[in-house]
Amino acid sequence: MLEAIVQPSLEVTIVESPIPTPAEGEILIKVVYSGVNPKDWKSVVYSGQSLNSGDDIAGIVEAVGGKVAGFRKGDRVAAFHQMRAPHGSFAEYAIAPTHTTFHLPDHTSFEELPPPWEPATTPVPLIVYGASGAVGAFVVKLACRSNIHPIIAVAGNGRPMVEKLLDASRGDVVIDYRRGPDHVISTVQQLLKDQRLESILHAFDTISEKGAAELVAQLLAPDGHATFVLPEKDYSAVAETILTSLTYVGYVHTGPFPADPNKGIKFNPAGHGADFSAVYSSLFTRGLQDGWLTGHPFEVVSGLGGLPTALRNLKAGTVSAKKYVIRISDN
Repeated sequence: MLEAIVQPSLEVTIVESPIPTPAEGEILIKVVYSGVNPKDWKSVVYSGQSLNSGDDIAGIVEAVGGKVAGFRKGDRVAAFHQMRAPHGSFAEYAIAPTHTTFHLPDHTSFEELPPPWEPATTPVPLIVYGASGAVGAFVVKLACRSNIHPIIAVAGNGRPMVEKLLDASRGDVVIDYRRGPDHVISTVQQLLKDQRLESILHAFDTISEKGAAELVAQLLAPDGHATFVLPEKDYSAVAETILTSLTYVGYVHTGPFPADPNKGIKFNPAGHGADFSAVYSSLFTRGLQDGWLTGHPFEVVSGLGGLPTALRNLKAGTVSAKKYVIRISDN
C-alpha cells in the first residue's frame, strides 16, 4: 500500500508499506478520506521525528482482529487512530481500536467527518475560544445538545460559520478576537450585565497559545475552570487564578494525563479514556443519524500528494472555519 511519511520540514515522502494486520481489539480500515489537523504537523515538527501522523479516518472496514464485536468487513466507519503509533491514516489502509471507531449512517458522507444525556436546566455560560476550528465547532454543537447557554464563542474569520451554530435567543454571541483583548473583555462584561449573570465558570480553550490561555483566565471567575489542549505548554501563570486541566484527544488511548503542578495543571479528569470513547462513539453515530450532529465544513484535497500544502497552510494559520480532508481512495 502507499503511505505518506511527514518529515519535520513538512516535506512528505510517499513509500510502499505492507498492509498491516489488525491485532486483538483492532480494526483494519480501507481509508477513503483522512482528516488533516494542526496536531499532524505539530507532532512531527516539535518531536523532530518523521511519522505518518494522520489519525482521523473515514473508510470501510477491511478486516477485524480477535475479540472485535459489532464491526465486520464492508461497514462504513469513522475512527481515531492512536497518535504516534504505526499505521496512521495517511495511507491506503490504517488501524484503529474498536473503542475509537463508530458506524456512519448511510446519509453521512465520508468527507463530513469530524453529557448531552443530562441537559442543563439553568443558564450555564461557556466560553469557547477558537470556535471556528473543528474542535471548537464540535464543542459548540455538543454544548447546544446539552442545553448549555449562553455560549460565548471567540472566533475571527470564521465568525459567519460559528453564528449559524448558535442561538441568539439564548444569549449566544460571537466575539472577534482580532479586535484585541480589551474588546473581548469589555464585550463579555457587557454580556454578563445584560443577562444578569454574576460570572463565568467554564471555558474550553481550543487554541491555548498566543495569549489565548491568559485571556481566558481573565474572563473567568477566580473559582472558574478552563480546559486547554496543548500538553507542552506551561500554564503555571494561569493556574494562579483558576482551575486548570488538559483535554487531549489522546486520552482515549492513554487515559487522562495526571495533574502536573510543575506545568500548572491542577485537575486530572476522572474516568477511563477507552470507556469515555466507547460511549461517545456510539453517541456520535446517533447524533449523525438524527441530524443534531453534523460534519465540519471541509475542503477536499485529492491524493496524498496534496498533504504538504495542507500541512503548511495549517501551520501558517491561513485555514479558517474548515477542515482539510485527503481523498485517498474512491470507496
